[in-house]
Amino acid sequence: MRKKEQKKLKPKKTNILFEHFSNNIKEYVLVTIILLIGIFLGVLFINNTNDNQKTEITSYIENFISTIKNDNQIDKANLLKQSIFKNLRLSLILWFIGLSLIGIPIVFLIIAFRGFCIGYTVSAFIAILGTGKGILFTIITILIQNLILIPCILALGVSGTKLYKTLLRNKEKGNIKTEMYRHTFFCAIIAFAMCLSSFLEVYVSGNLIENFIKYI
Repeated sequence: MRKKEQKKLKPKKTNILFEHFSNNIKEYVLVTIILLIGIFLGVLFINNTNDNQKTEITSYIENFISTIKNDNQIDKANLLKQSIFKNLRLSLILWFIGLSLIGIPIVFLIIAFRGFCIGYTVSAFIAILGTGKGILFTIITILIQNLILIPCILALGVSGTKLYKTLLRNKEKGNIKTEMYRHTFFCAIIAFAMCLSSFLEVYVSGNLIENFIKYI
């Protein structure tokens, strides 16, 4: 009987990521809304730029395309270093800001700015390359690595928000230290995942860009 009871008492294996998401659904909804607001502002901004700004954006994209066409390759080693450094720096900033009581508004601003950059870039590609080529170019250059990067950034924002709430509610040093350790460990895992997105950006998106630009 005891063995049967022990088997019944054993907890079922659950998906850790799903459990984390379900326990923090409100926070994820909040940071997702902030990201979408940033994307909307980016689209709105590019649609309301003047002719001089549009000319500069067009010139930048055309120069980028012509450079890839002429050289027919991307310096992947250098690009990988830059991408990993950029992602690690972002994860460290979000980790550090998340440790402070006044840091959460800054975390939200960073998420909104990331959304703004996405909306701005997508709108620029579509406006200059046309709808078909613009959307395809967006998928190749932005979407692939952001399938990992954006959830990671949102997760860091949620972790910082959760720690912020703990700091406000709990005054016991033991609880605060425990949550800080959890936040740090979680951020370290997310930073590793963000580095993986750098490999996707360089070796998957990079190769697709080289091949796609040949046909533009």
